[in-house]
Parts: sequence; structure tokens; C-alpha cells
Amino acid sequence: EVQLQASGGGLVQAGGSLRLSCAASGLTFDDYAIGWFRQAPGKEREGVACINNVDGSTYHAASVKGRFTMSSDNAKNTVYLQMNSLKPEDTAVYYCAAERDPPYGLGYTLALGMDYWGKGTQVTVSS
Repeated sequence: EVQLQASGGGLVQAGGSLRLSCAASGLTFDDYAIGWFRQAPGKEREGVACINNVDGSTYHAASVKGRFTMSSDNAKNTVYLQMNSLKPEDTAVYYCAAERDPPYGLGYTLALGMDYWGKGTQVTVSS
């Protein structure tokens, strides 16, 4: 059974940083792409970033590019989302999700959604 556990959320002031972690189990980590999504109250879910562990490629949405960085530690079956220069509009529940070797580009993969989902972690950025 594929399981994804997101952690690291919290309350931070605008301009601050947080690092989210997503620990994966029940899958062959190197064969999967892992994505981060977020959803704020009253808003649609947004794909934030994705990493394909098959080839190490990454994708970051325009709304977070230059501020957020996704990375992967294959030895720990864990991906990270380093979030810097946080803004109040980054406030949301953040989810990680996984899909086995997606056939499309990572941006499109995020738009389509992914196969396996974990529970979210709340990120709140105060102004």
C-alpha cells in the first residue's frame, strides 16, 4: 500500500521560511514522481512543484518559482519542499502525491492530478 506522510507545516511570518517533508512508503521510490499541491479555503487546488525520481527533473509553478525548491533524498524515500520568502497568499493546506513514472511533462502531470495522495499539512503565513 502506497503511503505518503506530509509534515513540517506551521505558522510563520511573511518573509519567513518553512521546509515541508513527504515520506513515502509502499512504493519503489526511484520509479515515482512526487508532487506538492496546495489548497486554500475557497480556492481550487494548485500544483506547486514536482520531482521525477526517474530522471531527477523538477518543475516549479510560476507562483512559487524562485522562492520554493523541491528536492529528493532517495536514501530516505523522502522529498522536501523548501519554502522561502513566504507570503500570506501561500497560506493553504499542502499535500504531497505520487504517480509512477508519469508519461507527460511534470507541469501537465500536476494539472492532471496524481494517483496516490497523503494527508495535508497546514501552512499559515501571517502578514
